[in-house]
Amino acid sequence: MARYLVIVESPAKVKTIKKFLGSNYVVTASNGHVRDLPKSQIGIDVEHDYEPKYITIRGKGEILANLRKEVKRADKVYLATDPDREGEAISWHLSQALKLEDKKVYRISFNEITKNAVKASLKNAREIDMDLVDAQQARRILDRIVGYRISPLLWAKVKRGLSAGRVQSVALRIIADREEEINAFIPEEYWSLDVNLSAPGEKKILNAKFYGTEEGRITISSKDELAGIMKELEGKSFSVADIKKGERIKKAPVVFTTSTLQQEASKALNFATSKTMRIAQQLYEGIDIKGNGTVGIITYLRTDSTRVSDEAESSVRQFIQEQYGEEYAAAEAAKRNGNVKIQDAHEAIRPTDISRTPAMMKDSLTRDQFRLYQLIWKRFVASRMQPARYETTSVRIAAGEYRFTASASRIAFEGFRMIYTEAGEEKEEGGVLLKSLTEGSILSPEEFVTKQHFTQPPAHYTEAALVKTLEELGIGRPSTYAPTISTIIARRYVAKENKNLYLTELGEVVNHIMKQSFPSIVDVNFTANMESLLDGVADGKVKWKTIIENFYPDLEEAVETAQKELENVKIEDEVSDEICEECGRNMVIKYGPHGKFLACPGFPECRNTKPYLEKIGVKCPLCGKEVVVRKTKKGRRYFGCEDNPDCDFMSWQKPSGRRCPKCGNYMIEKGNRLLCSDEQCGYADKKEKNEN
Repeated sequence: MARYLVIVESPAKVKTIKKFLGSNYVVTASNGHVRDLPKSQIGIDVEHDYEPKYITIRGKGEILANLRKEVKRADKVYLATDPDREGEAISWHLSQALKLEDKKVYRISFNEITKNAVKASLKNAREIDMDLVDAQQARRILDRIVGYRISPLLWAKVKRGLSAGRVQSVALRIIADREEEINAFIPEEYWSLDVNLSAPGEKKILNAKFYGTEEGRITISSKDELAGIMKELEGKSFSVADIKKGERIKKAPVVFTTSTLQQEASKALNFATSKTMRIAQQLYEGIDIKGNGTVGIITYLRTDSTRVSDEAESSVRQFIQEQYGEEYAAAEAAKRNGNVKIQDAHEAIRPTDISRTPAMMKDSLTRDQFRLYQLIWKRFVASRMQPARYETTSVRIAAGEYRFTASASRIAFEGFRMIYTEAGEEKEEGGVLLKSLTEGSILSPEEFVTKQHFTQPPAHYTEAALVKTLEELGIGRPSTYAPTISTIIARRYVAKENKNLYLTELGEVVNHIMKQSFPSIVDVNFTANMESLLDGVADGKVKWKTIIENFYPDLEEAVETAQKELENVKIEDEVSDEICEECGRNMVIKYGPHGKFLACPGFPECRNTKPYLEKIGVKCPLCGKEVVVRKTKKGRRYFGCEDNPDCDFMSWQKPSGRRCPKCGNYMIEKGNRLLCSDEQCGYADKKEKNEN
């Protein structure tokens, strides 16, 4: 009997795919890349046509040896790596490393790991697409050139361990530019003016907001302006000048791409982009479903396409008609806005089988897997449903020359909102209008409500907002968003606090050097254009070495200039309050592979180090010393007393500085609320502003 070898990337896929194929198929994994450029050198021969030098990745020798044994026994070899450029490149590297020139070698790919998809891919086996491979090679070599030519310069001029990257440096600049905007922002004062009105025979009060005059809107910029308007309103009668009724449509959302999934998971589930991708990978590679074995339950997770297969389209429409009624099924799918370049090689992110509802899957999934699957499932169903429709009423009220407005809306047809609403979406229904209102109705002012406001600076970037910006600007690709953000946080160029990304002193220095010495590298338009050129390589329109030939000489010249002209920059270590027991100096905070630690600045004469305990500004409820952030052996974070082990206070939830007024126990923070640490007590309160 013929013997066929199928090589996938991840060991997790082996179990899933093996059960779909016959006994004459052997399925094994390469564990990702098997060859790469060497770490010890740039690995590109700039003197000889920029030829890359690939070597076997350390630790992959045994895997390759086992794969070679399987190749010898196989009649056909199927390379089944991921369905994107990187997957294509891994297949090519495998064919080179395993010397498959004399073998029958086929490339297969599937957007979902299901029986039908895997079987169909075997029927549609093809050759390796060298255009896709070359596009990935070009990206890898560009990134290597930037990293290996600029990073040593940062080591020499700033401090060891720094790095520059073609995409990460642009992402850092985007965050730095926003920080500059926030720092330069000057708040402007403005005032709001509302009036509560009553009508004869009505118990309810109508709230109307100041608009301006018949000519247009007026912004009240100062208290004096407000006082002038209030004076003119004295004694004026309020009457309904105009009532308009209408309908408003809210379109169904578009099915998820990598970018929109990362954004929505961040907002709705509080997931970091890296966590979203890790869990999505698990759902794609295969989940052990009770009674069905292991099967992939979502399609491929790295995509910027919103296309959906005809089979999935048909099944979701049938599902909607059966579960919710024909009137809820959309005539056509929601379309993506904007003129975004879409690589349409595969589909959007969707469930592989719409009949696997979140409720059915709950027992087979972890909590986080369930929450992400539910988000993907609901979004896909919603994208194929009718829009939500609202009946709207707006009223314009005259008071002398001034005008006030009031509005209300009522949902007429739920449409897609029956099952899905986006995180942070404002409530669509709102406002109370008096039923007796008609044009000319006279209203009585009961109370004027005035409030001072100040314009707010632009918000700090969150991971979700940064992903959205990178996608809109055409920087990076679906596979690069999460690693880019993880890198700039790991390098401590950016600090993440309460979802917000803040530029650090180190990030500020690195960004300044990059802008000063390598303006094209951190230029948004240049980087977006480079992505377009890489797309041209993938389409077979551009030769990949041409891109490198045009890029490298300018970079080399910029590096040489920077080496001569850049001044050395000293980044001082942060000084702590801890005193070194051995020499009496104030210890400094340093960073190691496992995070922060305290070290004596007298190194190498004094080599004293100790763990860094981050204080949260709250006194220990048991002994009065400081509460610090600690970690278990497995890395789970908790809060404990700095005097441990003498004091055994610990809490999984962050303690607040307040005591419960009901029972006297310490209170803990949960979201925007404070709860008593004693669950039996059950007392809860809102956080005060200074506690947020």
